[in-house]
Amino acid sequence: MAVPPVVIWEHEVEQLLHYRDLIPRLEEALGKFSSRDSAEVIQPVRSTVPLQKHNGFLGLMPTYMENDGVLSTKLVCFYKREDNSNLPSTQATVVLLDPEYGNVKAVMDGEVITRMRTAAASAISAKLLMRPEAEVLAILGTGQQALSHYNVFTEIFSFKEVRVWSRTREGAERFSKSVSGPVTACASVEEAVRGADAIVTVTRCTEPLLFGRWVKPGAHVAAVGACRPNWRELDDVMMKEAVVYVDSREGAMAESGDVILSGAEVFAEIGDVINGTKPAHREKTTVFKSLGMGVEDAVSAKLVYDQWQAKSRKL
Repeated sequence: MAVPPVVIWEHEVEQLLHYRDLIPRLEEALGKFSSRDSAEVIQPVRSTVPLQKHNGFLGLMPTYMENDGVLSTKLVCFYKREDNSNLPSTQATVVLLDPEYGNVKAVMDGEVITRMRTAAASAISAKLLMRPEAEVLAILGTGQQALSHYNVFTEIFSFKEVRVWSRTREGAERFSKSVSGPVTACASVEEAVRGADAIVTVTRCTEPLLFGRWVKPGAHVAAVGACRPNWRELDDVMMKEAVVYVDSREGAMAESGDVILSGAEVFAEIGDVINGTKPAHREKTTVFKSLGMGVEDAVSAKLVYDQWQAKSRKL
């Protein structure tokens, strides 16, 4: 008999989800996704419903991992907000189901999951593609995704310098004061990225703000914003001169304006590198275009639920 679903709130997800547990599980899941074994991961490209009145979209992201017994879907609303808007740019909920009975096992906050699994995927790309001697990290954007990327990149890598850029000087300075380590607030994108070894773009921009002529050869770029086919963060030079990796080739060709509008060739999925079927070109300039996938949410939700159960048994 199915038991009533549990509700796991944002503060609980924050207590239960940790990068040290998430990253290895996520890396394994990305490899399974790219293995193209239909029994491993069934995940259609995210479907969207336009919310024209509110300048946004509702995204639906179902996933079934047969061998792992994981069935989930994420419902995420994302918006193109004005720079001075106080409204959130995303809101998300993850539903975890029992694949045998079809009942809902848990409903949990999806904001923390989205931030952490996205940052973890970027960190995995950096682990595989960034040069080992990397010293300078640049983050473009100062929202919640910027913070999650700062947290995971400084947790697993040893950068000598971290720079941040925001559309407002106040935003960059506020971010630098909010984190534990030293951060340089930069007045321009060019100032932030010149000479950087790793660059993370987590902005609301719909037009290119990172230009290839500013990026030093051999740098690694984790491009996270611009999740619609007509939105961009990177210019044509950046996209065409770099070796481009994606989380999902099918997803990138349907949703990534950076890929679609530049006409850049997608070299591989990051899971192909994990599986050893495609090389990691560390010696070249690389871009990891991350759109986010249901399998990342599924693995994260399963981890949160397992941790919640373990904690509940101790009470």
